[in-house]
Amino acid sequence: LGKSQCRAAVTRVEIDVFFNFHVLFVFQGKWKNKERVLVFSSRGINFRTRHLMQDLKTMMPHSKADTKMDRKDKLFVVNEVCEIKNCNKCIFFEAKKNMDLYMWVSNVPHGPSAKFLVQNVHTLAELKMTGNCLKGSRPLLSFDPKFDKEPHYALLKELFTQTFSTPQYHPKSQPFVDHVLTFTIADKRIWFRNYQIIEEDASLVEIGPRFVLNLIKIFQGSFGGPTLYENPHFQSPNMCRRLMRMEKAARQKERQMVKEIRLEKRKEVKEVLTEDVTDDVFVTPAEEKPKEVEHEAPRPSKSKKKKKLKLTELKKRTLLKRKGLR
Repeated sequence: LGKSQCRAAVTRVEIDVFFNFHVLFVFQGKWKNKERVLVFSSRGINFRTRHLMQDLKTMMPHSKADTKMDRKDKLFVVNEVCEIKNCNKCIFFEAKKNMDLYMWVSNVPHGPSAKFLVQNVHTLAELKMTGNCLKGSRPLLSFDPKFDKEPHYALLKELFTQTFSTPQYHPKSQPFVDHVLTFTIADKRIWFRNYQIIEEDASLVEIGPRFVLNLIKIFQGSFGGPTLYENPHFQSPNMCRRLMRMEKAARQKERQMVKEIRLEKRKEVKEVLTEDVTDDVFVTPAEEKPKEVEHEAPRPSKSKKKKKLKLTELKKRTLLKRKGLR
């Protein structure tokens, strides 16, 4: 074997050290894939985006950092920054209105590049997952089968592979594979997850970070150029907020109309119902009164006088019986 072949070959030497400890030395081969990724952002990002950038940098040993770019500068300046930093890939976070976060993934300087809206961002410190992996270890990249069915997804798959995969024999990388980066397509979005591979049973435990990428456009050049693909299902955050405000205003207007109708009903005078013909069915006619008016009281009848005399006689007899006179 030649000298270059001997250097490229990986040999493992196991040496016994004190107290029966074993140290594994790995003589690495030649570092050929010189992929370098520049990870930075524009001004105006919040704390969650800053932590997400830091998580990506720790997860990718082949990444480089730079100062925040001014908002007034155009995106073509990023190509010059990448050239100065000797990077051929770039992940650029662009903040707008202190609310919306956009992510550019670009192949510098010839393209292509893709623009995403980043949603549902959760960082490592925020999640506090039980998974863990070695810093600088190389990841496995797992892609959804849908990436092979459509051409724009196939292009994104190649772009993600070249950006997120750690080059073999990189000086800052470790020769271990202990975590998986998954890219899953669901609800017309790309879901990013990071899992640890457990050695015992090859099960997966999530590490973090996690976020969702909503594709906007794919450009032929780096940070610009002709549009290769535009997502027809994408709805801008401004439009979403506008629709939410319109829906809220419509609900408020409906409540106000119901309130006004209720007040108008209360103010209306109740109409007198027309007389029903059947109301007088069960009414009995009153007795006819005499037309002549009597001015003198009627004379008492004789039968009443006789009754009164009989009552008085009975009372007298009972009194005499009680006294024993009779």
